[in-house]
Amino acid sequence: MKRFTLKGIGPGPLIAAAFIGPGTVTLCSIAGVNFGFALLWAMVLSVIATIVLQEMSARLGLISQKGLAEVIREELHPGFGKALVIFLVLSAIVVGNAAYEAGNISGGVLGLSTLIPGSEFNVFGLDLNYLVLLLGLAAFLILISGSYKVLERSLFLLVLLMSLSFVLTAFLTRPDLGEVLSGAFTPRIPQGGLLTVIGLIGTTVVPYNLFLHSSLVREKWQGEKHLGDAVRDTVLAVFLGGLVSMSIIISAAASDAQTLENAVDLAKSLGPLYGESATYFLSLGLFAAGITSAVTAPLAAAYAVRGIFGWEKSMKSKKFRAVWMTILILGVALASLGIKPIEIIKFAQVANGILLPVICGFLLWVMNRRNVLGAYANNRFQNILGFLIFGVTLFLGLKSIWSVFSG
Repeated sequence: MKRFTLKGIGPGPLIAAAFIGPGTVTLCSIAGVNFGFALLWAMVLSVIATIVLQEMSARLGLISQKGLAEVIREELHPGFGKALVIFLVLSAIVVGNAAYEAGNISGGVLGLSTLIPGSEFNVFGLDLNYLVLLLGLAAFLILISGSYKVLERSLFLLVLLMSLSFVLTAFLTRPDLGEVLSGAFTPRIPQGGLLTVIGLIGTTVVPYNLFLHSSLVREKWQGEKHLGDAVRDTVLAVFLGGLVSMSIIISAAASDAQTLENAVDLAKSLGPLYGESATYFLSLGLFAAGITSAVTAPLAAAYAVRGIFGWEKSMKSKKFRAVWMTILILGVALASLGIKPIEIIKFAQVANGILLPVICGFLLWVMNRRNVLGAYANNRFQNILGFLIFGVTLFLGLKSIWSVFSG
């Protein structure tokens, strides 16, 4: 068996970075505070589902040497259906990511503010925070390099920092291992816990990661000889991401917080119980989660738009850069002004709710087309897993749409 080394690490950590943002941190914190270890199994289920879908996405990109967005453009026949899919991709990925980018940067700033207080200042009556600009600049410098190696290494280090921070925080709380294992492998939904279960799964299995992974894998590897590397990279990174999410739930379960609006509240509540180190570790993890997602969200949007319109395949092309710069600038602007883009986020939720089962279904269709994948098309077991996940994503999508319109 080929030994896995650091050189074998590919885009997997970027995928983990993409689904563990401030929103995920906050949702996992709420799950732990409200339900203890009881919903850890939902994260185990989410990790399995994510590994299955991301492996398909990586295999598609590696074997076909095309991103998922490119395959959508090429395989769908012209007509209303193709136009609808393209509209959903552009609206959910581009508009949605612009809205969530503000949350990514704001979340990273929340974590950093705990470590660097007094960063606010007033200009013309507006309360601003220079840390927003600092995080935006950091994301800009990583993306403007136009180098996959720079992107990969930067995100790997940040994901490592994030992982260590959250896992150490969980370790400091000294949880009961038996209760943790029971929560992880005994599925049950406490009263009032259904929406949180849906949220935990929905925040891990995200549609734009399927676009991002199929595109990034081509930047790292060429040809089927690297398929084993891609699978190991995917499994390791998604497992690590799931471990981070579970660590946050475990940490939150030890908190005595009565109300929780974000992860900073959790960090402050852990300090008196487990020492200031717990506060600092959790705040550092929140910062790392914010900056990593602030890089991957604009990048995913750029790859999706490039694939849909068939632009030049270069991270340094002007059009590619124009897309991620637009997403990043919008995120920084909204975060700087303290604007809460509620309506945009609602639109993104609706679009993502529709997009996830559509993309999941389309991915399964493509993975069974031998003209695209040849001998590497899905086998029966992969299809069974895929269609089970499709059913879950369809339920999540309908529930997401219902929650927006009923709220």
